[in-house]
Amino acid sequence: METLFKNKVVIVTGGSSGIGKATALAFAKKGAKIAVVDWKENNEVINLIQELGGEALFIKCDVSKAEDVKAMVAKTIATFGQLDYAFNNAGIEGTSAPTQECSEENWDKTIGINLKGIWLCMKYEIPEIRKQGKGVIINCSSVAGLVGFPGLPAYVASKHGVVGLTKTAALECATLGIRINAICPGVIQTPMIDRLTGKNKEAIQQFTGLEPLGRFGLPEEIANAVVWMCSDEASFVTGHAMAVDGGFVAQ
Repeated sequence: METLFKNKVVIVTGGSSGIGKATALAFAKKGAKIAVVDWKENNEVINLIQELGGEALFIKCDVSKAEDVKAMVAKTIATFGQLDYAFNNAGIEGTSAPTQECSEENWDKTIGINLKGIWLCMKYEIPEIRKQGKGVIINCSSVAGLVGFPGLPAYVASKHGVVGLTKTAALECATLGIRINAICPGVIQTPMIDRLTGKNKEAIQQFTGLEPLGRFGLPEEIANAVVWMCSDEASFVTGHAMAVDGGFVAQ
């Protein structure tokens, strides 16, 4: 195990699968203590981290609920004594439908988790990270936070909102020792993309066709970028929306 983040504490929301799982494991391999957060009880990642010799805690949390998020941060502090980094990654794709057919229920749920959830996380994370005098928050947006994507109006709106919220918070925290950035993954091989494609061969080909590299990205490729953005190697980077994809945004 490396020691780049030894004695540092990281919150990873949406940490039970996909990008969140890969990121929790990546931080653990570099010596960090991890609070793995998800809406459904799941200790698989905790067990994997412990097998690596790391320390981890699972916290059940609905990020769209203020009391849940407040309790998430409080439990992290009570267990590990501090908070240094956060990867606010929890999100849903919502239901696919054109803008005029998007239901109010889908809109409210998607915005509530994807955008309000990140605001709530930062609301309670920032004061605790500030106590350390230095730290980093990475919010998970999407390439759909930088361009349009037909049939997912609530998702696209929420991810654009994450970019704007990140830039605002970054300006507010720049002199407080807290760097805040957004990461904007392309089409990544996760349970979310499996749901969107239904694992249908034709649908998969359509999605891979969006990526000039001709393949889905891997969760570990996003995790590596998040870890770098939290490291001192990125010490002059704040307020950015970093696209990590095979060229989709550049088309």
